Amino acid sequence: MKIDVRVPMLSDSVASGTLLPWRKQVGETVARDDTLVDLETDKVILEIPAPASGTLVEIRQSEGTTVKAEEVVAVIETGEGTTVVTPAPASNAKTSGEARTTPAPSRGQGERTKPAPTVSTGTNLPRPPQPSPLQGEPPKGVVGANVLPTPIKREPMSRLRQRVAERLVAAQHTAAMLTTFNEVNMQPVNELRQRFKAEFEVKHGVKLGYMSFFVRAVCAALRQFPVVNAAIDGNDIVWHDDVDIGIAISSPRGLVVPILRRAQTLSPAEIEAAIADFANRAREAKLALEELSGGTFSITNGGVFGSLLSTPILNPPQSAILGMHAIQERPVAENGQVVIRPMMYLAMTYDHRLIDGRDAVQFLVAVKAALESPQALLQAD
Repeated sequence: MKIDVRVPMLSDSVASGTLLPWRKQVGETVARDDTLVDLETDKVILEIPAPASGTLVEIRQSEGTTVKAEEVVAVIETGEGTTVVTPAPASNAKTSGEARTTPAPSRGQGERTKPAPTVSTGTNLPRPPQPSPLQGEPPKGVVGANVLPTPIKREPMSRLRQRVAERLVAAQHTAAMLTTFNEVNMQPVNELRQRFKAEFEVKHGVKLGYMSFFVRAVCAALRQFPVVNAAIDGNDIVWHDDVDIGIAISSPRGLVVPILRRAQTLSPAEIEAAIADFANRAREAKLALEELSGGTFSITNGGVFGSLLSTPILNPPQSAILGMHAIQERPVAENGQVVIRPMMYLAMTYDHRLIDGRDAVQFLVAVKAALESPQALLQAD
């Protein structure tokens, strides 16, 4: 019996996906739930499994094809006496708007009637013909003359990269973005981490990082300034009771932002465990579609790559995003004395259509104050 292999149902925000290289080939035996091919959407990579055990007898959609939910991409034969349909070989040359090149004829083709060249043995040898200059080649006497142009590589953008590009451009065009800055003395947080990190890891099985402090500081500040957690929808303001924080994570495919749901209810250990899980599954392209939508606020940490200061871009329809940066020892004034402290610049970009400068600045000051007196942030509610 032949069984169709179909694209799984996608979320409302994802209309289609692109097939990646097939893991199984025509004629191979497959077991039920074996991954046949991966589907790259603009958010995550989904696995398309075998619906039954049998033989893969036909691949209807090749690598690189854009497909929609419920579309048939392959056929499996579950009985004996299967008939294998061999797919046509894919052409390496693109047919849309791309010129084809014809290989130069091999030696001897079209030249067999030509006489052998005459070899001169005198001293006045004729000067060999000079190759015509390539278009764009620098003139003689210029450094780099007679050097062939450097070859370039061209590859299509991934769907994730295309989606990121679209959303970033949309944010620039639709929101009135403004960024406010502050700096925070991280010494109190560092002291707490040093004091409790060993006990914390033994008790909870996860390391005590910085993110739990920042997430809880943001949640506390959002309670004071709920407009920062709101969003614009047409001519309406949408107020959110829950704090669903998007955590920006770098993955091999690009930036992904899984959502930490109801972050205001999570303990430090739950926050650290959830973010560690997000990072691991982002590297393996195992995040689910529903984990990447619906956030109300975002946090991005360019400091892990060494960034000292940046202006993060909003993740629409959210109205604000907090940027963390590298911790750097700097001289600061305390009680009339110059001391060295581990300092971090904070940046918050916000939609000025909804959030006034006063609320944005005070929100960031509240985050700073919570981080500089972090004892309450480490306590489970």
